Amino acid sequence: MPALLPTDHFGTVTWLGAQPEPVENLVIRTVPVTEMPLDFAGFSGESHSGLTRPSCGRVSAQHPPGTTIRNTRQLCLVGAEDMAEVAAALGLAAFDYAWVGASVVIEGLPDFSHLPPSSRLQGPDGVTLVVDMENRPCKEPAVTIGKAGRARGRPSRLPQRAAVE
Repeated sequence: MPALLPTDHFGTVTWLGAQPEPVENLVIRTVPVTEMPLDFAGFSGESHSGLTRPSCGRVSAQHPPGTTIRNTRQLCLVGAEDMAEVAAALGLAAFDYAWVGASVVIEGLPDFSHLPPSSRLQGPDGVTLVVDMENRPCKEPAVTIGKAGRARGRPSRLPQRAAVE
């Protein structure tokens, strides 16, 4: 019997972006892209791509900093509805997905940030992304939004984004 069953939940990819360089001075620099060819290492040329990565503070309870571990954070997916909540909380008419380092924005799956780990997001052509975990708050989006001349973010009070492998 299969452990993973199809659901009747459907979403639409509405935006694609890439972060070609790592964050510098707490500022995220993401650029829109029109296509995103993926392999098991992620999106080639994106700063989060790779089969492995050095461990960071997010996994410090499991691995000393800098330990080579399996990379499960090649992409950053966010829900359009969640980002609309963020924009409203910040008093913004619109939200630039690049501010949070989004790779893929999906519309139509409310409460997207709370998809459980191991959820599968499968496209009509068979491409499948696996949710690893919710990405915890960090300073980078708040600083990026502030430097863009917008309201200062408060990461601990905003919806979180899901990291996928």
